[in-house]
Amino acid sequence: MTLSIITATYNSADTLTDTLESVLAQTFTDYELIIVDGQSTDGTLEIIERYAPRFEGRLRVVSEPDQGIYDAMNKGIRMCRGEVVGLLNSDDFYTSPHVLATLAKTIEDSRVDAVYGDVHYVAPNDVSKMVRYYSSRPFRPWMMRLGFMPAHPSFYCRREVYQQYGLFDIQYKVAADFEQLLRLIFIHRITTAYVPLDCVTMRVGGASSSGLQSHRRILSDHLRAFRQHHVYTNVFLLSLRYLYKMTECLTTRSKSVFRTRQRL
Repeated sequence: MTLSIITATYNSADTLTDTLESVLAQTFTDYELIIVDGQSTDGTLEIIERYAPRFEGRLRVVSEPDQGIYDAMNKGIRMCRGEVVGLLNSDDFYTSPHVLATLAKTIEDSRVDAVYGDVHYVAPNDVSKMVRYYSSRPFRPWMMRLGFMPAHPSFYCRREVYQQYGLFDIQYKVAADFEQLLRLIFIHRITTAYVPLDCVTMRVGGASSSGLQSHRRILSDHLRAFRQHHVYTNVFLLSLRYLYKMTECLTTRSKSVFRTRQRL
């Protein structure tokens, strides 16, 4: 079974090396990496060119104008040859060398349409400093009414599911990932499996985690997605996830302080 990994890049020279090294470090090697670049001008393409020989034919690259990250991801999915598709952002990286092997083993079960695990967020300038641990373990489909979803960077899905139910809706500029998972998991009830594994390390400060204005746009996009799919919710219910998110951050901080004291 081949996994297709999609990485969208645009002026990603500062972080892309970590992303590529984490892919090359995987013990599972039956994969293809598709990089969809938005015509970077900062040395991103030079980094890709330098790394290409190390992938031994498993890397494909396209660089052309696009309509944003979700449009780039759609292009990558359309290019896929693998049976299963996953996304790895250009400022993220796999947390361990065994991520792909573990996810692939789970989705080998023909009854499973998609698999997901956990991720954690780190400071942009210090990847050893964990800011928040995002566990998908508690997730249940009904929780999407509250704005919850599995950790999308850990979500690996059969390509035939995308072919049947569609790709990202690029009209959603910030939360197209939520709309897509709402459509796949809540509306069409695809079969999913959770893997208790920290899959991806994410730097904070991305399009969906930077500032009050971003969170307002996310809330607006969520409400729009529910209306589009005729699913009832309201602002109060969607606001509950922010309380949960604060709890995750406080729990992560407490564990970090405890470990520091242990070292002392």
